[in-house]
Amino acid sequence: MKKLKTKWFNNWAVKNKIDNSTLNEGISNLENQLSAINLGSNLFKVRIARKGSGKSSGYRTIIVYKANEKAIFIYGFSKNEQENINKTELSMFKKLGKDLLNLTDSEIDKAINKKILHNLEV
Repeated sequence: MKKLKTKWFNNWAVKNKIDNSTLNEGISNLENQLSAINLGSNLFKVRIARKGSGKSSGYRTIIVYKANEKAIFIYGFSKNEQENINKTELSMFKKLGKDLLNLTDSEIDKAINKKILHNLEV
């Protein structure tokens, strides 16, 4: 399965000191239906723990996910900065998610080379 993050998400994760192992744990939680909410259209909101704290005071991430194929982090926020995403954001994320899931392996490789997408390596 391809595990990726968008350029925007990568910059946000670096700024908030969220490492790839924590993000991989988020994907595992999603696969096991823990701390994850299905937003429809292969979009999920997954809670990620803040270092030294729990998930409830941590971060919320938006992941485009198709089982056994792709998991792509596209957005993140801390609960103390933003309560939730609004309807407009949700609509835009669903469109982005659909576009990302339709990318071929070749297109994903090109996006990685151009640093539009980043591999989620541990």
